[in-house]
Amino acid sequence: MSRSPLAKIPAFSLFLALFLFFCAAQAQAAQITEYRVIREPVSDRSGKRLLAVRSFKCDGVPRLLAVDPETLASYDLPADSPKRSGDAGADAFRATRLARALNKYNSPPYRLQNGGAVHAETQVQGLFLTVDLCPSKRPFERELFEATAALGHGRAVPVAVMISGVWLSTHPQELSYLKEAIASGKLAVTWVNHSYHHHYDPKVPLAENFLLAPGTDPMQEVLQAEELLLSQGLVPSPFFRFPGLVSDGAWMQRLKELSLIPIGSDAWLAKGEAPRPGSFILVHGNGNEPKGVKLLLPILKEKAPRLLPLAAAFGAKAEPISPPPLTGGGRGVGELATQRK
Repeated sequence: MSRSPLAKIPAFSLFLALFLFFCAAQAQAAQITEYRVIREPVSDRSGKRLLAVRSFKCDGVPRLLAVDPETLASYDLPADSPKRSGDAGADAFRATRLARALNKYNSPPYRLQNGGAVHAETQVQGLFLTVDLCPSKRPFERELFEATAALGHGRAVPVAVMISGVWLSTHPQELSYLKEAIASGKLAVTWVNHSYHHHYDPKVPLAENFLLAPGTDPMQEVLQAEELLLSQGLVPSPFFRFPGLVSDGAWMQRLKELSLIPIGSDAWLAKGEAPRPGSFILVHGNGNEPKGVKLLLPILKEKAPRLLPLAAAFGAKAEPISPPPLTGGGRGVGELATQRK
């Protein structure tokens, strides 16, 4: 019986090759420093209103993470490109789609599990696919993303990727695959923060598990994941998915202060929840929950549903993610670091 080509490589050499590959991937990452939470209304040169939610330096250059409060698209912009709007901008922000969503979905009554938005606000003809990438050592569900991309027939298919920092930092090849799928126009990804560590202990009750575990640093879990996304040239969206969908009132209020909308699900397939128009489908793309993927693949391949960008669930225009022209050097949701100027 013939041996695999990898079997002819000495174990140490194989380990060294993998280590060097990982180091090379890390070396390509930008350095994010001085990362701060802000909430400042700004506008671009055309007068389009944005909300700056983070300030930081990328390889020493000041930049802003900003959100369009009506389309819910997010942008990584040079800090000197937007114009500060002052008090008038702050008053106008209170009537925007983002402000309404923050007030609605981060408010009581608080549920231990599956709080926040779980379904489209209005009637829509389509579904919202959300794919969780929790920390995992199991094989990546590549077929899931290929089947999703196949729905586009040449157009980018919207999908929300709920990504944890630990998964992102330990899966450079899989991340490269997703970046290539975006660059080639196959997928339009909304990058959703799924916390950095995504702690989980199957022996501990929900009220003391996931992000409710004693000793959890909330700001680290949220902001470190955002920094990591930005370092890889990926723009965080104004959405957040709680690990295990587990949260409490304190966490909901914290997300509101961070300008993040919590995203739950009414169609967690592995738990037997069937999708209907407007559903937030939840599956895992990290190999941790193959049952969900097994149930989803026939839906994608046989029923060919219309998938919508997550922002459309809140009344934003249901079109593939395509940021409007801002000042030079801006990157929109789903764009890659190669477009940073």
